[in-house]
Amino acid sequence: MSTWTNIGFASHGVRNLTPKETFKLCGEGAIIVDVRESYLNNFKMFNVGNVIYLPYSELAGSYSDLPGDKLLIFADAVGLRSRESVLFMNEHGYDNAFNMAGGIVDWERDGLPLTTDINNRLSGSCMCQLRARENKKIKP
Repeated sequence: MSTWTNIGFASHGVRNLTPKETFKLCGEGAIIVDVRESYLNNFKMFNVGNVIYLPYSELAGSYSDLPGDKLLIFADAVGLRSRESVLFMNEHGYDNAFNMAGGIVDWERDGLPLTTDINNRLSGSCMCQLRARENKKIKP
């Protein structure tokens, strides 16, 4: 039985937390599992003590290394891959997996702590098309 039955909200078969709830729970030992691919998580990162970087593309091969006794809050840019990650974890018997609704976009909007590396900026016309920005050399 889940220890985390009285937190968050359910939507389409997934238990969700807001960024503010996530931040509070991280202070109590919860872990953010950032499933963004490495080229997406280098520019803006969650600035909390307990973050595991596990790209969605590697989840199937590494999920069993995640702790089963801690609250795992899956996060990405906007909450899409993280939702899929929670469904995957639930299918594999983990009842400690939650989705952070809104991802790092809502985390930043809520003014929660970030680490930003301006040398790894992203570009794209919308969140679904983000990619690492090319460093263009300026001709003299």
